[in-house]
Amino acid sequence: MKVENAVFPQPPQAMAFFGGTEDGPFVMVNLLKFKPKAEYADGSDTDLSGADAYARYGDRVRELVEGLGGKVRYSGDVTGLLLGEVEDLWDMVALAEYPSLAAFRAMALSPEMQAIEHHRKAGLAGQLNIRTRPSDGF
Repeated sequence: MKVENAVFPQPPQAMAFFGGTEDGPFVMVNLLKFKPKAEYADGSDTDLSGADAYARYGDRVRELVEGLGGKVRYSGDVTGLLLGEVEDLWDMVALAEYPSLAAFRAMALSPEMQAIEHHRKAGLAGQLNIRTRPSDGF
């Protein structure tokens, strides 16, 4: 299995994701890897860690998610790996519930999101975003 973290999706990947079937609420699993030091394009805040820069983004994203009827269900630091193998373990896991793909898209394209995106870019080395939906099993 190939695992490749990214900061932004490639256009074909984004088109496939947002062009998918709308099927109601979903939970996005975010596996986050931070830069050791924040890297702002303007050279500011060089004393911040990547995790600290991302936390600025995360605090505001929580408000945006809740504003559209969603909820951040969980966030926590990765502390170990019991099963499997990855070359470089993620730093944090976050689970965010969204009421719909349309709501997620609206948030992602909103001016409010654009205003905080620089914190995400400054702190994030890469991530995986995995869209999930509730199932009746397990």
